[in-house]
Amino acid sequence: MTATLITGIAELTTNDEELGTLPDAALVLRGARVEWVGPAAHAPDADDRIDVEGRAVLPGWVDSHTHLVFAGDRSAEFAARLAGRPYDAGGIAVTVEATRSAPDYVLVATLRRLVREAVNQGTTYLETKTGYGLTVADEARSARLASGLVDEVTFLGAHVVPPGWNADDYVDLVCGEMLDAVAPYARWADVFCERGAFDAELSRDVLTAAAKAGLGLRVHGNQLGPGPGVRLAVEHGAASVDHCAYLTESDVDALAASDTVATLLPACDLSTRQPLPDARALLDAGATVALASNCNPGSSYTTSMAFCVATAVLQMGMTVEEAVRAATWGGARALRRESGEGAVGVLRPGARADVHVLDAPSAAHLAYRPGVPLTHAVWRAGRRAR
Repeated sequence: MTATLITGIAELTTNDEELGTLPDAALVLRGARVEWVGPAAHAPDADDRIDVEGRAVLPGWVDSHTHLVFAGDRSAEFAARLAGRPYDAGGIAVTVEATRSAPDYVLVATLRRLVREAVNQGTTYLETKTGYGLTVADEARSARLASGLVDEVTFLGAHVVPPGWNADDYVDLVCGEMLDAVAPYARWADVFCERGAFDAELSRDVLTAAAKAGLGLRVHGNQLGPGPGVRLAVEHGAASVDHCAYLTESDVDALAASDTVATLLPACDLSTRQPLPDARALLDAGATVALASNCNPGSSYTTSMAFCVATAVLQMGMTVEEAVRAATWGGARALRRESGEGAVGVLRPGARADVHVLDAPSAAHLAYRPGVPLTHAVWRAGRRAR
């Protein structure tokens, strides 16, 4: 395997406690791993040498919450919402109908396009969910197609109750035949614990069944109002609870005392005109925070993690360092991929070689120049992707 030296780095964000943020730095990639990190003056020889000429480098974005397997368009719903119609979970049914009707090649084409779009903006590790099929065959199809194109797949059969079903019978299907069909393609299971979707009792049934099937747990919670999502996530040891727009003090305390990551989705909150999460309260309490795009056709049709970072800094009280860490290491922690050999969201020897070069001298420019495309180069698992 050839080694590539990336040098001339004005600011290197490593997310490693010992290495920290390094000025005038360099790193060496060999195969799919980072081999060496340190001062540019001490860089070892390598087969190839790339000088980034005073640009900043950080780990690739880790987008730990997306919904990329879908068909159809909901721009009319978006326009109506901006005109005053409130957001609820019901619009998901529109995408379900379109997704069920679409052939595989249409779903794959959309998935490929969105993954490519994300990678070109510095995202190097992607999770995506099922949840727009809501039949055994369609949920299994979504998971199978996603498993070949993204890094992590989450089973979200418990997205909404489809028309013609009552909630109890549908959850029985989700916890039985549907879970069995999807589990071979998925690492995680999720449930939308929210008004208009699944209540606490049914959400608990889904989480219990998924854990018995050997899947890791995630929860959509506290998006549309206060609710039991955070409590359920912490109670079941979920890796993350996502949205967290409406948190009580006890929710914040529970997250801070647990290993459950609070994944914040600011692009979604802006699109749906929900309040932005209180990131400052979570961080000050000691909770682990992640930022993710929630890319989906209804409530957050963006793949831009940089937009999420800028929003977190400019409107949510996070520092640049906190927001960048949340969009890299935080997302990796939400997927339990932040440590060990091949870790993501971090740049240290042994980590996966996911590198994002900014066309700027520091990460501060992500918020200093909001909306400006700053991705200069990307390596994903050691391969140049841009």
